[in-house]
Amino acid sequence: MTAAFDPADPQTWVSRGRRPDHAAIMATAWQTFPDLPNDAPAEQRMARTRERVQAMRPVMEAIHAEQERQRQARNFAFTEDRIARSEGDEREAAILRGRDNHRYDWDAAVQFANGSYAARAGWVCRPPEAGSGSPTDIRLNAAYMTGFHDGGGDADDLFDVARRAFIAADRPTPSPRSIAPPDRGRPLPSAWPQPSDTPRPTNWSRRLLILGAPEAGILSPALAADSKARAALMPLLVERTGAEQATIIVVCAAGFLSVTEVAAGAAALRTADDVQRLAADPVQPVKLRALLAGSDFDEILVAAQGLYLDAIDAHAKHLPLCRVMERTRNSLIQQKAHFRIWLDRGVRSGETLGAGHIRWGKVAKGLTARLGEFTARYVGKAPGRGHCIVVQLQNGEPAEGFVTVRGDRLQPEILITNQKHLRSSMAASLRAFGGATRLSRAL
Repeated sequence: MTAAFDPADPQTWVSRGRRPDHAAIMATAWQTFPDLPNDAPAEQRMARTRERVQAMRPVMEAIHAEQERQRQARNFAFTEDRIARSEGDEREAAILRGRDNHRYDWDAAVQFANGSYAARAGWVCRPPEAGSGSPTDIRLNAAYMTGFHDGGGDADDLFDVARRAFIAADRPTPSPRSIAPPDRGRPLPSAWPQPSDTPRPTNWSRRLLILGAPEAGILSPALAADSKARAALMPLLVERTGAEQATIIVVCAAGFLSVTEVAAGAAALRTADDVQRLAADPVQPVKLRALLAGSDFDEILVAAQGLYLDAIDAHAKHLPLCRVMERTRNSLIQQKAHFRIWLDRGVRSGETLGAGHIRWGKVAKGLTARLGEFTARYVGKAPGRGHCIVVQLQNGEPAEGFVTVRGDRLQPEILITNQKHLRSSMAASLRAFGGATRLSRAL
């Protein structure tokens, strides 16, 4: 405890994010059951702690209830968003039906959907076990059975499974409705996987990057403050040598524009009506084809979220088909991490890098990374200043004698000044050695 932290003062808890009524209960608990002196018997001090915890139990239960409410609200909101974007499946629609028709919470609605789907798919009725007899288990079991009967199942009928399986075989598979029906076999950009280090590196001139206006950092400060926080990716792109050779397209309220055409403070997409307007605009496909004319691409990355991703989905059939098609997703930190992975796969003209997934070892035993026959190992601080990385072969010997395609000799020992760059430096070293050769004159 410090003098600045007084648990018996309600303002102490208010300043740390607690509600005033919760702060008052917590402060009262500390006032009623303060800490005993350190020389008091351990049993008495433990008993005092238990008394204080018991006094604060209403607050803990209220906090847990609020967290549970927020969890269920997030899950239902996510499911509603997928249904609204025509990405939800039959089970997700059943989850919302269980909530709306039966007032189920999230867990019960999921069991309702499981029962409904099992009945329609012709599966055997397998409700969750309620052997413990707890109210929660009984409630989830009842929700499953309600969904099972809602889907047409009858657990008391001896021939129920055969009957439903026969019906399910002739039932057409429902297909989600989208803004612009995509070509068969062509996934929408919103369904593309996140970037990984598995695909082989690609020349920057054969890479296509499509950015949302917030990701490109071109929104006016007022619009950026009103909208949700976005990952500003353009500074990371500018730092990469050779990235200027890539084709970069930005999506804003004006539609698809080259990154050089977009002025600062471009208008943002505000509502779904803006997306519908771009989806129905016959000029957008023409602009997109003009931006892509005369170029062949091996990779596409979509770095856009929300309404901007919807606008790209609406014109997905006008994008070229490539061997690698990916998009950034999830939180801001993950979006930036995905973008860095994609940047690391960029290759300058005349450069060769090793491809494949880098396998990382445990930090506790000394961080290691493996790619093919090479192993990059962190060996600790270098004499004087910096940190040392050694690239070794499978036999443990340093990787001597390797040269790049440009004739530059690679050194197996790499020194870095900032340990924060350890992983990126190890990955870059492995990529460089993976693209190097020993078939050259001795230097």
